[in-house]
Amino acid sequence: MLLTASIFTLCMLLSQISSSTAAGCWRNTPCNGPSVAAFSGTWDQYNYSPASRTVAPTRILSSDKTPISSYPGPASLKGNGSVLIFDFGKEVAGIVSIAYGAKGSGQLGLAFSEAWNWTGPNSDSSNGLFIPDGAIFANVTETNLANYTMPLDKLRGGFRYLTVFVVANNAAAVIDVEISDITLEIGYQPSWPNLRAYQGYFYSSDDMLNKIWYAGAYTLQTNAIPPPTGRSFPTRGGWENNQNLYFGSTTDSGTIYVDGSKRDRTVWSGDLAIAVPSILVSTGDADGVRNTIQVLYNDQRDDGMLPFAGPGLNIYNSDTYHMAVLIGTWQYFLYTNDKTFLTGIWSRYTRAMAFITAKIDSTGSIFVTGTEDWGRVGQGEHNTEAQMLLYKTLTTGASMATWWGDSALASAWTAQAKTLKAEINSVYWNPAVGAFKNSDVDTAVHPEDANSMSLAFEAADESRYGTISQSLTKNWGPIGAICPELPNNIVAFVQSFEIKGHLVARQASRALDLIRRSWGWYMNHPDGTASTTIEGYLADGSFGYRSLYGYQNDYSYTSHAHGWGTGPTDALTSWIVGITLTQPAGSSWQLAPQFADLTHAEGGFTTPLGKFVASWTLQENGYILSWGVPDGTIGTLILPAAPGKQPSVKFSTQSGDSGTQSFNSTTGLLSIPVGGGSNSITVTF
Repeated sequence: MLLTASIFTLCMLLSQISSSTAAGCWRNTPCNGPSVAAFSGTWDQYNYSPASRTVAPTRILSSDKTPISSYPGPASLKGNGSVLIFDFGKEVAGIVSIAYGAKGSGQLGLAFSEAWNWTGPNSDSSNGLFIPDGAIFANVTETNLANYTMPLDKLRGGFRYLTVFVVANNAAAVIDVEISDITLEIGYQPSWPNLRAYQGYFYSSDDMLNKIWYAGAYTLQTNAIPPPTGRSFPTRGGWENNQNLYFGSTTDSGTIYVDGSKRDRTVWSGDLAIAVPSILVSTGDADGVRNTIQVLYNDQRDDGMLPFAGPGLNIYNSDTYHMAVLIGTWQYFLYTNDKTFLTGIWSRYTRAMAFITAKIDSTGSIFVTGTEDWGRVGQGEHNTEAQMLLYKTLTTGASMATWWGDSALASAWTAQAKTLKAEINSVYWNPAVGAFKNSDVDTAVHPEDANSMSLAFEAADESRYGTISQSLTKNWGPIGAICPELPNNIVAFVQSFEIKGHLVARQASRALDLIRRSWGWYMNHPDGTASTTIEGYLADGSFGYRSLYGYQNDYSYTSHAHGWGTGPTDALTSWIVGITLTQPAGSSWQLAPQFADLTHAEGGFTTPLGKFVASWTLQENGYILSWGVPDGTIGTLILPAAPGKQPSVKFSTQSGDSGTQSFNSTTGLLSIPVGGGSNSITVTF
């Protein structure tokens, strides 16, 4: 262990601790984030983010994981090999400082783990070598009081448990260490002076759903890192988080969103398809989203291809992840109407669109040649998942071109989308199964990713929504959807698309069922973080995600704070509360709630135009729906009712009633155009 670990010398006195962990923003990062939450209420109890950038453990455990006391409490390491485990109670990240006194001499070791399973003197795995990261060490000599602070390059990106242990210089040496203080300088969401200043919120009648929404938001915060603290790869052992991810800049200003807090601490472009909308409705960190997307455009290849993984790795050859960047660009602009950003990247965006549409062959489908993907087994040629992503890329591209003012380009991409949709629903559909095939020729697998995306992206014929939604449940086990295209694995990324797909199909009960059985299972898991969303896990409930498919049987490599697993955060706001934007910044919007077994839900977010908030509560024979949006905007209410019978709708203010209603007796949905401002209605069946 000592041969592979780095040795670090005590370098600070106790009086220096406070100066390095002052409240506010991360070190030299400009403090330009929000200082006050946009919405405050009872839901604040679910916010996992700390009130200070300096935090401490919550309890102390012995080497056999027996609880000793709450923290602060007695913390003595007596003799060679003595171990204590400090539990922070949730996922954290940053720089640890320890104040102590010592008798004798030797080394003080620090090791880290997100999950309970890998507590001990070897950290869990993060460096990409698929072996434990080991520990970092400080030299200890006899002293009444000293302080050790981790070096910046050894910042630990994500952990819940800190194991502290002592190693004597030799078997006969004496070493006793009395720990008097442990603090952690939080190293995520670097530009925010108030880590709890969320610009969005959610609250419902279901306690677990509330926890899951905020676990997604908190996960995304832990993925929001100072650009110079990305993972350095490869290493020769241990870990180094000193890679500058801000392509073209050496500054440490701003925020970059990476895939996971512990690992890979790299911008993986495909993850943005889930992470971006969840960020925008929860923390509201649009600046961080813009920075991250900009980094990927800055890293664009001359032929127009966008990176599979950004600075630090600079990997290409993924058609699907390329398209995810284009979709993420649309999502960012939809929420911000950031015309300065759009002007700056438009030529790169159109070059990226030209790159991917050039792969559309005579069938109207994309012929995939960039085969890197999220980890699924098999990608290439006429793969169905890629067709679904292309459809969303084309439809959102048409919107982008319209907003830019290029009607010809919008028409061309709309026409390609129409042709592709027809091809998808004829060639890729398997009527015998009621689901889409893995490709135009592969009927052995009916993948979760493609079928989920067919609903979420509305690429399937609407008449098939119910059939596809039902077919997806055939993959379900007791703790989640077992992914056919990655056997024996439950994949939070793909499940995030699936829950959104069920909601597009208006199968809210099904969506909430999957959220509870998967995300709820992890939230309740005694070995997890109890605060974040996991990358994935095996069908038997062990944390060995992709252990047989790329992670070399290294169960500790799994990320327990992964942004691609935050789909429920967006889903609960956008489909359960039901408020979404239809034009940039919300100049037009839609409110289409879905109830399932809930009795109440509310939520909101902010855009440059102001706050968007909605709330509904069921009552006998109907419900009350309230909303508040910026003045001058226009919206559409899509109101659930009983099929075949138009409900009565009473507005709280007469000025809000447009007098125009359109009822679909088949779907039981009533549409009403409304204006901006605040209002409420009572709907009676």
